Amino acid sequence: MTDLLDAMPLAEVLGIKLVDAQADEVTLRLEFSERLCTTGGVLHGGVLMSLADTAGAICAFLNLPPGAGTGTIESKTNFLRAVRDGHVDAVARPLHIGRSTIVVQTELRDAAGRRAGITLQTQAVLEARA
Repeated sequence: MTDLLDAMPLAEVLGIKLVDAQADEVTLRLEFSERLCTTGGVLHGGVLMSLADTAGAICAFLNLPPGAGTGTIESKTNFLRAVRDGHVDAVARPLHIGRSTIVVQTELRDAAGRRAGITLQTQAVLEARA
């Protein structure tokens, strides 16, 4: 499963780590770092969205038919709490697995287990190219 994460260079730049990956649930972790913050020592929203997008992409990939690929075509994040320390866990679960799209919901939780955000994204199912 770490091969999936290794295929996404941004995940390495951000320090995203794989905790667990199954077709019905993917968990990633990002350790807090001041270099990933915006003003006031708050983890940047774009970083949290990247974490959620990465978790959702892996979840979608694990639910693809053989030979297919995926790409995010829509993503919406609601931020519910600022993250100022510790880590963030992203837990992605498929809500819909269809022939042309996969819809994934990802919860972002801080080190205390409090919900920091929630992302709903649609991933396209891309047929294998000859």
